[in-house]
Amino acid sequence: MTTFLIATGLALALCLALEVFAGDSIGPASLAPRDLALRLLGYLLILLFWFAFSWRPWLAGLTCLISVAALIFVSRAKRSVIGEPLLFSDFALLPQVPRHPQLYYIPPLWDPRISVPVLATLAATVLWYRTEPSVLPAATLPWILALVGLPLLLGLLAWAAPRPPLGRLIARWFPRPDLEADVARVGLPASLLGYTARAFAGSEPMPAPPALPAGQGDDVVVVIQLESFIDPERLGGPSLPAMELFRRQAVQYGRLQVPAHGAYTMRSEHAVLTGQPSEALGFGRYDPYTARGGDEPTSLARLARSRGYDTLFLHPFHRDFFRRAQVMEAFGFTDLVMGEAFADAERVGPYVGDVALGERLLAEVRNRRTPLFLFCVTMENHGPWKPGRLPGLDDPQAQYMHHVAHTGQMVEAVVAGLDRMARERGQTMTLCVFGDHAPSLPACTPGFGGRTTEYALFRFGGPAAAPRRRDIPAHALGRDLRGTIAGRPADIPAGP
Repeated sequence: MTTFLIATGLALALCLALEVFAGDSIGPASLAPRDLALRLLGYLLILLFWFAFSWRPWLAGLTCLISVAALIFVSRAKRSVIGEPLLFSDFALLPQVPRHPQLYYIPPLWDPRISVPVLATLAATVLWYRTEPSVLPAATLPWILALVGLPLLLGLLAWAAPRPPLGRLIARWFPRPDLEADVARVGLPASLLGYTARAFAGSEPMPAPPALPAGQGDDVVVVIQLESFIDPERLGGPSLPAMELFRRQAVQYGRLQVPAHGAYTMRSEHAVLTGQPSEALGFGRYDPYTARGGDEPTSLARLARSRGYDTLFLHPFHRDFFRRAQVMEAFGFTDLVMGEAFADAERVGPYVGDVALGERLLAEVRNRRTPLFLFCVTMENHGPWKPGRLPGLDDPQAQYMHHVAHTGQMVEAVVAGLDRMARERGQTMTLCVFGDHAPSLPACTPGFGGRTTEYALFRFGGPAAAPRRRDIPAHALGRDLRGTIAGRPADIPAGP
Protein backbone atom coordinates (compact mmCIF):
# COMPACT_ATOMS: atom_id res chain seq x y z
CA MET A 1 0.00 0.00 0.00
CA THR A 2 2.85 2.38 0.84
CA THR A 3 4.43 1.81 -2.57
CA PHE A 4 1.09 2.44 -4.27
CA LEU A 5 0.51 5.69 -2.36
CA ILE A 6 4.02 7.00 -3.08
CA ALA A 7 3.83 6.11 -6.79
CA THR A 8 0.34 7.57 -7.08
CA GLY A 9 1.22 10.79 -5.27
CA LEU A 10 4.30 11.33 -7.42
CA ALA A 11 2.40 10.59 -10.64
CA LEU A 12 -0.42 13.01 -9.77
CA ALA A 13 2.08 15.72 -8.84
CA LEU A 14 3.94 15.32 -12.13
CA CYS A 15 0.69 15.32 -14.14
CA LEU A 16 -0.37 18.50 -12.37
CA ALA A 17 2.97 20.17 -13.10
CA LEU A 18 2.73 19.08 -16.73
CA GLU A 19 -0.70 20.63 -17.18
CA VAL A 20 0.05 23.80 -15.24
CA PHE A 21 3.24 24.57 -17.16
CA ALA A 22 2.65 22.91 -20.55
CA GLY A 23 -1.07 22.15 -20.74
CA ASP A 24 -3.41 22.96 -23.60
CA SER A 25 -5.52 25.76 -22.16
CA ILE A 26 -5.82 29.34 -23.35
CA GLY A 27 -5.99 30.63 -19.78
CA PRO A 28 -4.01 29.95 -16.59
CA ALA A 29 -4.75 26.68 -14.82
CA SER A 30 -7.07 27.07 -11.85
CA LEU A 31 -5.76 25.80 -8.52
CA ALA A 32 -8.89 26.58 -6.50
CA PRO A 33 -9.57 23.73 -4.04
CA ARG A 34 -12.57 22.18 -5.82
CA ASP A 35 -11.03 22.66 -9.27
CA LEU A 36 -7.77 21.12 -8.09
CA ALA A 37 -9.63 18.16 -6.59
CA LEU A 38 -11.44 17.51 -9.88
CA ARG A 39 -8.20 17.86 -11.81
CA LEU A 40 -6.45 15.30 -9.56
CA LEU A 41 -9.47 13.01 -9.76
CA GLY A 42 -9.12 12.95 -13.53
CA TYR A 43 -5.49 11.88 -13.24
CA LEU A 44 -6.35 9.29 -10.58
CA LEU A 45 -9.00 7.63 -12.75
CA ILE A 46 -6.50 7.30 -15.59
CA LEU A 47 -3.94 5.82 -13.20
CA LEU A 48 -6.44 3.31 -11.78
CA PHE A 49 -7.45 2.29 -15.29
CA TRP A 50 -3.85 1.34 -16.12
CA PHE A 51 -3.25 -0.11 -12.67
CA ALA A 52 -6.11 -2.58 -13.24
CA PHE A 53 -4.10 -4.11 -16.11
CA SER A 54 -0.79 -4.51 -14.30
CA TRP A 55 -1.14 -4.12 -10.52
CA ARG A 56 2.27 -2.49 -10.62
CA PRO A 57 2.15 0.98 -9.00
CA TRP A 58 5.20 2.51 -10.67
CA LEU A 59 4.22 1.22 -14.10
CA ALA A 60 0.69 2.57 -13.63
CA GLY A 61 2.08 5.93 -12.48
CA LEU A 62 4.40 6.21 -15.47
CA THR A 63 1.65 5.16 -17.88
CA CYS A 64 -0.68 7.75 -16.36
CA LEU A 65 1.95 10.46 -16.89
CA ILE A 66 2.54 9.33 -20.47
CA SER A 67 -1.22 9.29 -21.10
CA VAL A 68 -1.66 12.86 -19.84
CA ALA A 69 1.34 14.00 -21.89
CA ALA A 70 -0.09 12.30 -24.98
CA LEU A 71 -3.50 13.93 -24.46
CA ILE A 72 -1.85 17.34 -24.18
CA PHE A 73 0.29 16.74 -27.28
CA VAL A 74 -2.67 15.62 -29.40
CA SER A 75 -4.84 18.43 -28.07
CA ARG A 76 -2.26 21.07 -28.92
CA ALA A 77 -1.82 19.62 -32.41
CA LYS A 78 -5.57 19.61 -32.93
CA ARG A 79 -5.90 23.19 -31.69
CA SER A 80 -3.31 24.38 -34.21
CA VAL A 81 -5.44 23.01 -37.07
CA ILE A 82 -9.04 23.07 -35.84
CA GLY A 83 -8.92 25.75 -33.17
CA GLU A 84 -10.27 23.75 -30.23
CA PRO A 85 -8.86 21.28 -27.68
CA LEU A 86 -9.28 17.54 -27.69
CA LEU A 87 -12.88 16.43 -27.15
CA PHE A 88 -14.46 13.29 -25.76
CA SER A 89 -16.27 12.86 -29.09
CA ASP A 90 -12.93 12.65 -30.91
CA PHE A 91 -12.42 9.19 -29.45
CA ALA A 92 -15.60 8.02 -31.18
CA LEU A 93 -13.87 8.79 -34.49
CA LEU A 94 -10.82 6.60 -33.77
CA PRO A 95 -12.30 3.53 -35.54
CA GLN A 96 -12.43 5.62 -38.73
CA VAL A 97 -8.63 6.00 -38.84
CA PRO A 98 -7.71 2.40 -39.81
CA ARG A 99 -10.82 2.12 -42.00
CA HIS A 100 -10.13 5.31 -43.95
CA PRO A 101 -6.46 6.23 -43.44
CA GLN A 102 -6.45 8.38 -46.58
CA LEU A 103 -8.61 10.93 -44.76
CA TYR A 104 -6.06 11.73 -42.10
CA TYR A 105 -2.54 13.10 -41.78
CA ILE A 106 -1.63 10.24 -39.42
CA PRO A 107 1.06 7.94 -40.90
CA PRO A 108 0.21 4.22 -41.29
CA LEU A 109 1.19 1.79 -38.54
CA TRP A 110 4.18 0.51 -40.50
CA ASP A 111 5.65 4.00 -40.81
CA PRO A 112 8.77 4.21 -38.57
CA ARG A 113 7.36 7.32 -36.90
CA ILE A 114 4.54 5.14 -35.56
CA SER A 115 5.95 1.61 -35.49
CA VAL A 116 9.21 2.43 -33.69
CA PRO A 117 7.59 4.20 -30.69
CA VAL A 118 4.90 1.51 -30.48
CA LEU A 119 7.41 -1.35 -30.50
CA ALA A 120 9.69 0.48 -28.06
CA THR A 121 6.76 1.04 -25.70
CA LEU A 122 5.76 -2.62 -25.88
CA ALA A 123 9.34 -3.74 -25.22
CA ALA A 124 9.70 -1.35 -22.28
CA THR A 125 6.38 -2.54 -20.84
CA VAL A 126 7.44 -6.20 -21.03
CA LEU A 127 10.76 -5.36 -19.39
CA TRP A 128 9.02 -3.36 -16.67
CA TYR A 129 6.63 -6.26 -16.00
CA ARG A 130 9.64 -8.49 -15.40
CA THR A 131 11.33 -5.90 -13.16
CA GLU A 132 8.58 -4.46 -10.94
CA PRO A 133 6.67 -7.00 -8.81
CA SER A 134 2.89 -7.04 -8.74
CA VAL A 135 1.18 -5.86 -5.54
CA LEU A 136 -1.70 -8.31 -5.92
CA PRO A 137 -2.42 -10.18 -2.67
CA ALA A 138 -0.76 -13.58 -2.39
CA ALA A 139 -3.77 -15.42 -0.94
CA THR A 140 -6.16 -16.85 -3.53
CA LEU A 141 -9.45 -15.25 -2.42
CA PRO A 142 -8.07 -11.71 -1.91
CA TRP A 143 -6.21 -12.13 -5.23
CA ILE A 144 -9.45 -12.93 -7.06
CA LEU A 145 -11.41 -10.19 -5.29
CA ALA A 146 -8.78 -7.58 -6.14
CA LEU A 147 -8.33 -8.71 -9.73
CA VAL A 148 -12.09 -8.63 -10.38
CA GLY A 149 -13.09 -5.88 -7.98
CA LEU A 150 -11.10 -2.94 -9.38
CA PRO A 151 -12.24 -3.34 -13.02
CA LEU A 152 -15.78 -3.90 -11.77
CA LEU A 153 -15.60 -0.75 -9.66
CA LEU A 154 -14.34 1.32 -12.60
CA GLY A 155 -17.02 -0.16 -14.84
CA LEU A 156 -19.76 0.65 -12.32
CA LEU A 157 -18.42 4.18 -12.04
CA ALA A 158 -18.59 4.60 -15.82
CA TRP A 159 -22.13 3.21 -15.83
CA ALA A 160 -23.26 5.48 -12.99
CA ALA A 161 -21.65 8.68 -14.29
CA PRO A 162 -24.52 9.68 -16.63
CA ARG A 163 -27.22 8.55 -14.19
CA PRO A 164 -28.56 9.95 -10.91
CA PRO A 165 -27.35 10.51 -8.30
CA LEU A 166 -23.78 10.69 -9.60
CA GLY A 167 -24.99 12.25 -12.83
CA ARG A 168 -26.58 15.13 -10.89
CA LEU A 169 -23.31 15.74 -9.08
CA ILE A 170 -21.36 15.80 -12.34
CA ALA A 171 -23.98 18.19 -13.75
CA ARG A 172 -23.18 20.56 -10.88
CA TRP A 173 -19.49 20.36 -11.74
CA PHE A 174 -20.15 20.84 -15.49
CA PRO A 175 -23.48 22.71 -15.71
CA ARG A 176 -23.14 23.78 -19.35
CA PRO A 177 -20.65 23.38 -22.21
CA ASP A 178 -17.81 25.87 -21.81
CA LEU A 179 -14.92 23.90 -23.16
CA GLU A 180 -12.08 26.39 -23.00
CA ALA A 181 -13.01 27.55 -19.50
CA ASP A 182 -13.38 23.98 -18.24
CA VAL A 183 -10.02 22.85 -19.61
CA ALA A 184 -8.39 25.77 -17.79
CA ARG A 185 -10.49 25.12 -14.68
CA VAL A 186 -10.13 21.37 -14.15
CA GLY A 187 -7.68 20.20 -16.79
CA LEU A 188 -7.98 18.20 -19.98
CA PRO A 189 -8.48 14.67 -18.52
CA ALA A 190 -11.23 15.74 -16.09
CA SER A 191 -12.94 17.76 -18.83
CA LEU A 192 -12.88 14.78 -21.19
CA LEU A 193 -14.41 12.51 -18.55
CA GLY A 194 -16.96 15.06 -17.33
CA TYR A 195 -18.13 16.00 -20.82
CA THR A 196 -18.45 12.32 -21.74
CA ALA A 197 -20.74 11.72 -18.77
CA ARG A 198 -22.82 14.82 -19.55
CA ALA A 199 -23.17 13.87 -23.22
CA PHE A 200 -24.32 10.34 -22.41
CA ALA A 201 -26.80 11.73 -19.89
CA GLY A 202 -28.67 13.32 -22.80
CA SER A 203 -30.39 15.95 -20.71
CA GLU A 204 -31.46 18.26 -23.57
CA PRO A 205 -35.15 17.99 -24.51
CA MET A 206 -36.04 16.79 -27.99
CA PRO A 207 -37.53 19.62 -30.10
CA ALA A 208 -41.08 19.30 -31.37
CA PRO A 209 -41.72 19.15 -35.12
CA PRO A 210 -42.40 22.66 -36.46
CA ALA A 211 -45.88 23.59 -37.59
CA LEU A 212 -45.61 24.00 -41.35
CA PRO A 213 -48.06 26.23 -43.22
CA ALA A 214 -50.59 24.71 -45.59
CA GLY A 215 -49.75 24.56 -49.27
CA GLN A 216 -47.55 22.51 -51.54
CA GLY A 217 -43.86 23.30 -51.70
CA ASP A 218 -41.56 23.10 -54.68
CA ASP A 219 -41.60 20.02 -56.88
CA VAL A 220 -37.88 19.48 -56.41
CA VAL A 221 -35.69 20.67 -53.54
CA VAL A 222 -31.95 19.99 -53.87
CA VAL A 223 -29.48 20.81 -51.10
CA ILE A 224 -25.76 20.34 -51.80
CA GLN A 225 -23.24 20.42 -48.99
CA LEU A 226 -19.94 21.48 -50.54
CA GLU A 227 -16.87 20.02 -48.85
CA SER A 228 -14.48 22.68 -47.46
CA PHE A 229 -15.99 25.35 -49.71
CA ILE A 230 -15.22 29.03 -49.41
CA ASP A 231 -14.72 31.73 -52.02
CA PRO A 232 -11.12 31.10 -53.22
CA GLU A 233 -10.54 34.85 -53.50
CA ARG A 234 -10.62 34.96 -49.69
CA LEU A 235 -7.44 32.86 -49.80
CA GLY A 236 -5.81 34.97 -52.49
CA GLY A 237 -6.89 32.61 -55.27
CA PRO A 238 -8.50 33.34 -58.63
CA SER A 239 -12.11 34.44 -58.98
CA LEU A 240 -14.61 31.62 -59.31
CA PRO A 241 -17.36 32.09 -61.92
CA ALA A 242 -19.80 30.33 -59.58
CA MET A 243 -19.40 33.15 -57.06
CA GLU A 244 -20.51 35.65 -59.69
CA LEU A 245 -23.44 33.31 -60.38
CA PHE A 246 -24.35 33.55 -56.68
CA ARG A 247 -24.43 37.33 -56.83
CA ARG A 248 -26.25 37.53 -60.16
CA GLN A 249 -28.82 34.72 -60.08
CA ALA A 250 -29.36 33.44 -56.52
CA VAL A 251 -32.42 34.79 -54.74
CA GLN A 252 -30.39 34.75 -51.53
CA TYR A 253 -26.67 34.33 -50.88
CA GLY A 254 -23.99 35.35 -48.43
CA ARG A 255 -21.68 34.16 -45.71
CA LEU A 256 -22.74 31.17 -43.63
CA GLN A 257 -21.56 31.00 -40.04
CA VAL A 258 -20.76 27.36 -39.32
CA PRO A 259 -20.10 25.53 -36.02
CA ALA A 260 -16.51 24.44 -36.74
CA HIS A 261 -13.34 25.22 -38.64
CA GLY A 262 -11.51 22.78 -40.87
CA ALA A 263 -13.39 19.62 -39.84
CA TYR A 264 -16.50 18.26 -38.10
CA THR A 265 -18.71 18.21 -41.16
CA MET A 266 -21.47 16.63 -39.09
CA ARG A 267 -21.99 19.82 -37.06
CA SER A 268 -22.84 21.98 -40.08
CA GLU A 269 -24.74 19.12 -41.70
CA HIS A 270 -26.86 18.65 -38.60
CA ALA A 271 -27.54 22.38 -38.24
CA VAL A 272 -28.79 22.74 -41.82
CA LEU A 273 -30.79 19.50 -41.87
CA THR A 274 -32.54 20.21 -38.56
CA GLY A 275 -32.59 23.99 -38.25
CA GLN A 276 -31.32 23.57 -34.70
CA PRO A 277 -28.47 25.70 -33.30
CA SER A 278 -25.57 24.00 -31.56
CA GLU A 279 -26.75 25.37 -28.21
CA ALA A 280 -29.92 23.26 -28.45
CA LEU A 281 -27.83 20.08 -28.26
CA GLY A 282 -26.12 20.83 -24.96
CA PHE A 283 -23.06 18.61 -24.55
CA GLY A 284 -24.06 16.75 -27.70
CA ARG A 285 -23.11 19.74 -29.85
CA TYR A 286 -19.60 18.43 -30.45
CA ASP A 287 -20.82 15.33 -32.30
CA PRO A 288 -24.56 15.57 -33.00
CA TYR A 289 -24.65 12.16 -34.66
CA THR A 290 -23.28 10.38 -31.62
CA ALA A 291 -25.59 12.36 -29.35
CA ARG A 292 -28.86 11.69 -31.16
CA GLY A 293 -28.06 9.27 -33.95
CA GLY A 294 -30.26 11.14 -36.42
CA ASP A 295 -33.44 10.94 -34.32
CA GLU A 296 -34.52 14.49 -35.17
CA PRO A 297 -38.19 15.53 -35.34
CA THR A 298 -37.20 18.76 -37.13
CA SER A 299 -35.21 17.00 -39.87
CA LEU A 300 -35.91 18.40 -43.33
CA ALA A 301 -36.12 14.84 -44.67
CA ARG A 302 -38.83 13.89 -42.14
CA LEU A 303 -40.74 17.08 -42.81
CA ALA A 304 -40.50 16.46 -46.55
CA ARG A 305 -41.73 12.87 -46.18
CA SER A 306 -44.70 14.11 -44.18
CA ARG A 307 -45.59 16.22 -47.24
CA GLY A 308 -45.34 13.30 -49.65
CA TYR A 309 -41.80 13.86 -50.93
CA ASP A 310 -39.42 11.12 -51.94
CA THR A 311 -36.23 11.65 -49.95
CA LEU A 312 -32.80 10.84 -51.38
CA PHE A 313 -29.34 11.10 -49.82
CA LEU A 314 -26.48 11.22 -52.34
CA HIS A 315 -22.86 10.89 -51.20
CA PRO A 316 -19.95 9.25 -53.09
CA PHE A 317 -18.23 7.70 -50.08
CA HIS A 318 -18.45 4.76 -47.72
CA ARG A 319 -21.66 4.10 -45.82
CA ASP A 320 -19.88 3.58 -42.51
CA PHE A 321 -18.04 6.91 -42.51
CA PHE A 322 -19.52 8.95 -39.62
CA ARG A 323 -22.18 6.17 -39.57
CA ARG A 324 -23.78 8.22 -42.34
CA ALA A 325 -26.07 5.52 -43.73
CA GLN A 326 -27.52 4.72 -40.32
CA VAL A 327 -27.89 8.38 -39.36
CA MET A 328 -29.42 9.44 -42.68
CA GLU A 329 -32.02 6.70 -42.50
CA ALA A 330 -32.92 7.94 -39.02
CA PHE A 331 -33.11 11.48 -40.40
CA GLY A 332 -35.84 10.28 -42.75
CA PHE A 333 -34.11 9.53 -46.06
CA THR A 334 -35.74 6.53 -47.70
CA ASP A 335 -33.18 6.10 -50.48
CA LEU A 336 -29.41 6.29 -50.10
CA VAL A 337 -27.06 6.41 -53.09
CA MET A 338 -23.54 6.13 -51.69
CA GLY A 339 -20.01 4.95 -52.40
CA GLU A 340 -20.80 1.62 -54.04
CA ALA A 341 -22.87 3.40 -56.71
CA PHE A 342 -19.80 5.41 -57.78
CA ALA A 343 -17.35 2.55 -58.40
CA ASP A 344 -16.85 3.63 -62.02
CA ALA A 345 -17.15 7.39 -61.50
CA GLU A 346 -14.25 9.68 -62.40
CA ARG A 347 -11.94 10.45 -59.52
CA VAL A 348 -9.92 13.61 -59.05
CA GLY A 349 -7.18 12.73 -56.61
CA PRO A 350 -8.39 10.17 -54.06
CA TYR A 351 -12.12 10.97 -54.24
CA VAL A 352 -15.01 11.05 -56.71
CA GLY A 353 -14.89 14.31 -58.65
CA ASP A 354 -17.49 17.00 -58.07
CA VAL A 355 -18.29 17.31 -61.79
CA ALA A 356 -19.10 13.59 -61.99
CA LEU A 357 -21.19 13.87 -58.83
CA GLY A 358 -23.12 16.80 -60.32
CA GLU A 359 -23.90 14.74 -63.41
CA ARG A 360 -25.21 11.91 -61.23
CA LEU A 361 -27.31 14.37 -59.23
CA LEU A 362 -28.99 15.75 -62.36
CA ALA A 363 -29.63 12.19 -63.58
CA GLU A 364 -31.29 11.31 -60.27
CA VAL A 365 -33.57 14.36 -60.46
CA ARG A 366 -34.38 13.61 -64.10
CA ASN A 367 -35.28 9.96 -63.49
CA ARG A 368 -37.20 10.17 -60.20
CA ARG A 369 -40.79 11.07 -59.51
CA THR A 370 -41.66 14.33 -57.84
CA PRO A 371 -41.99 15.83 -55.34
CA LEU A 372 -38.37 15.07 -54.45
CA PHE A 373 -36.10 16.24 -51.63
CA LEU A 374 -32.46 15.46 -52.39
CA PHE A 375 -29.53 16.10 -50.05
CA CYS A 376 -26.08 15.69 -51.58
CA VAL A 377 -22.66 15.79 -49.88
CA THR A 378 -19.59 16.30 -52.08
CA MET A 379 -16.22 14.68 -51.47
CA GLU A 380 -13.59 15.85 -53.97
CA ASN A 381 -12.21 18.66 -51.82
CA HIS A 382 -11.90 16.63 -48.62
CA GLY A 383 -8.49 16.77 -46.98
CA PRO A 384 -5.78 15.98 -46.32
CA TRP A 385 -3.94 18.11 -48.84
CA LYS A 386 -0.54 16.44 -48.81
CA PRO A 387 2.18 15.52 -51.35
CA GLY A 388 1.18 12.85 -53.84
CA ARG A 389 -2.51 13.74 -53.85
CA LEU A 390 -2.37 15.24 -57.37
CA PRO A 391 0.34 14.54 -59.98
CA GLY A 392 2.85 17.39 -60.09
CA LEU A 393 0.93 19.49 -57.57
CA ASP A 394 2.15 19.15 -53.98
CA ASP A 395 1.40 22.59 -52.53
CA PRO A 396 -1.71 22.28 -50.30
CA GLN A 397 -3.25 25.56 -51.40
CA ALA A 398 -2.62 24.82 -55.09
CA GLN A 399 -4.35 21.46 -54.62
CA TYR A 400 -7.29 23.18 -52.97
CA MET A 401 -7.62 25.70 -55.80
CA HIS A 402 -7.56 22.86 -58.34
CA HIS A 403 -10.42 21.08 -56.59
CA VAL A 404 -12.53 24.15 -55.77
CA ALA A 405 -12.54 25.08 -59.47
CA HIS A 406 -14.28 21.75 -60.13
CA THR A 407 -16.74 22.51 -57.33
CA GLY A 408 -17.60 25.77 -59.06
CA GLN A 409 -18.05 24.01 -62.40
CA MET A 410 -20.38 21.49 -60.77
CA VAL A 411 -22.51 24.24 -59.21
CA GLU A 412 -22.80 26.01 -62.57
CA ALA A 413 -23.81 22.77 -64.30
CA VAL A 414 -26.43 21.92 -61.66
CA VAL A 415 -27.90 25.44 -61.80
CA ALA A 416 -28.17 25.22 -65.59
CA GLY A 417 -29.57 21.68 -65.49
CA LEU A 418 -32.26 22.37 -62.89
CA ASP A 419 -33.24 25.61 -64.63
CA ARG A 420 -33.68 23.72 -67.89
CA MET A 421 -35.69 20.91 -66.26
CA ALA A 422 -37.95 23.36 -64.44
CA ARG A 423 -38.76 25.12 -67.72
CA GLU A 424 -39.33 21.88 -69.64
CA ARG A 425 -41.56 20.37 -66.94
CA GLY A 426 -43.33 23.52 -65.85
CA GLN A 427 -42.26 22.81 -62.27
CA THR A 428 -40.78 24.85 -59.44
CA MET A 429 -37.42 23.85 -58.03
CA THR A 430 -35.06 25.09 -55.33
CA LEU A 431 -31.31 24.58 -55.16
CA CYS A 432 -29.31 25.35 -52.02
CA VAL A 433 -25.52 25.07 -51.95
CA PHE A 434 -23.37 25.72 -48.90
CA GLY A 435 -19.87 25.11 -47.58
CA ASP A 436 -19.67 22.87 -44.53
CA HIS A 437 -16.51 24.48 -43.14
CA ALA A 438 -13.38 26.28 -44.27
CA PRO A 439 -10.42 24.13 -45.37
CA SER A 440 -7.66 23.35 -42.89
CA LEU A 441 -4.87 24.92 -44.92
CA PRO A 442 -1.75 26.75 -43.75
CA ALA A 443 -3.25 30.01 -45.05
CA CYS A 444 -6.63 29.28 -43.46
CA THR A 445 -6.00 28.97 -39.75
CA PRO A 446 -8.61 28.69 -36.96
CA GLY A 447 -10.70 31.84 -36.71
CA PHE A 448 -10.28 32.60 -40.42
CA GLY A 449 -13.07 34.82 -41.70
CA GLY A 450 -15.11 34.57 -38.52
CA ARG A 451 -15.65 30.83 -39.17
CA THR A 452 -17.80 31.47 -42.23
CA THR A 453 -18.26 29.75 -45.57
CA GLU A 454 -20.44 30.66 -48.57
CA TYR A 455 -24.01 29.69 -49.41
CA ALA A 456 -26.62 30.44 -52.07
CA LEU A 457 -30.31 29.71 -52.70
CA PHE A 458 -31.57 29.45 -56.29
CA ARG A 459 -35.21 29.14 -57.39
CA PHE A 460 -36.34 27.95 -60.80
CA GLY A 461 -39.73 27.97 -62.51
CA GLY A 462 -41.25 30.69 -60.35
CA PRO A 463 -41.43 34.48 -60.42
CA ALA A 464 -38.06 36.17 -60.73
CA ALA A 465 -36.66 37.76 -57.58
CA ALA A 466 -33.81 40.21 -57.17
CA PRO A 467 -30.73 38.68 -55.52
CA ARG A 468 -30.10 39.77 -51.95
CA ARG A 469 -27.15 39.18 -49.67
CA ARG A 470 -27.97 37.88 -46.22
CA ASP A 471 -25.30 36.56 -43.85
CA ILE A 472 -26.81 33.92 -41.56
CA PRO A 473 -25.84 30.99 -39.28
CA ALA A 474 -26.14 27.43 -40.57
CA HIS A 475 -29.26 26.58 -38.54
CA ALA A 476 -31.06 29.63 -39.95
CA LEU A 477 -30.44 28.31 -43.46
CA GLY A 478 -32.08 25.06 -42.41
CA ARG A 479 -35.14 26.96 -41.19
CA ASP A 480 -35.30 28.93 -44.43
CA LEU A 481 -35.36 25.63 -46.33
CA ARG A 482 -38.47 24.45 -44.48
CA GLY A 483 -40.48 26.87 -46.57
CA THR A 484 -39.45 25.18 -49.81
CA ILE A 485 -41.40 22.03 -48.89
CA ALA A 486 -44.45 23.92 -47.57
CA GLY A 487 -45.29 26.99 -49.58
CA ARG A 488 -43.05 29.94 -50.35
CA PRO A 489 -39.70 30.32 -48.55
CA ALA A 490 -40.96 33.60 -47.13
CA ASP A 491 -43.68 31.71 -45.27
CA ILE A 492 -41.22 30.61 -42.60
CA PRO A 493 -38.77 33.22 -41.37
CA ALA A 494 -35.25 32.21 -40.51
CA GLY A 495 -34.30 31.63 -36.91
CA PRO A 496 -32.10 34.03 -34.99
